[in-house]
Amino acid sequence: MRVIPAIDIIEGKCVRLTKGEYNTMEVYSRDPLEIAKKFEDHGLNYLHLVDLEGAKQGYIVNYKILEKLSSKTNLQIDFGGGIKSRESLLMAIEAGANQVTIGSLAVNQPDIVNQWIIEFGNQKIIIGADFKNDQIAIEGWTESTTNKLIPYINKWSDMGAVYFIVTNIEHDGTLRGPDFETYEKILAKFEINLIASGGISHMDNLYKLKDKGLEGTIVGKAIYEGAISLKDLEKFILETD
Repeated sequence: MRVIPAIDIIEGKCVRLTKGEYNTMEVYSRDPLEIAKKFEDHGLNYLHLVDLEGAKQGYIVNYKILEKLSSKTNLQIDFGGGIKSRESLLMAIEAGANQVTIGSLAVNQPDIVNQWIIEFGNQKIIIGADFKNDQIAIEGWTESTTNKLIPYINKWSDMGAVYFIVTNIEHDGTLRGPDFETYEKILAKFEINLIASGGISHMDNLYKLKDKGLEGTIVGKAIYEGAISLKDLEKFILETD
């Protein structure tokens, strides 16, 4: 299972939110590159980079951060936040994103995203399925939709998507543990590359997610709050690789 540390960006700083609420923002570093290099130094090979301003405003804001991290580290970066057009998709790819996560646009204009999967390949596009009370949320989690989680994943699986990041918003940034029950339901129904996100609180969570068959898991606040150390993650990677 891939361990994917997260860097969320606002105004060029590494921040974390709780349940996606911007008024809960905590700044953990003013230097995303320093943080990314620490991840790399501890054997981490992947990075989940989110442009929170882009997610809220509807266009990529912090592409220069992506460009810097991709050029100055060897991390494989999946990038999300503000990808609403072909131009923004190409901007992210040209700035060094190995994968791009599509959230709101996959709900609002699925035909466009489906065409991107065909054109760029299903290894390049990740469908972000962020949900609250079983309903997909969009626009930086500020809007709820009528899309139910399982049917939504089924729809995109049928359309050729193979990578999904699934986040229970009620767990995100809370350190209460991941939504194991939902991940079990998804893996029982679909053969997809499922990436867990939200609520990781200690190393036991990672071992349990791996045993359940998750392809990857995103770890954010647990790192920044010291609940999980980079040495622990390094050990996990060596043990499970």
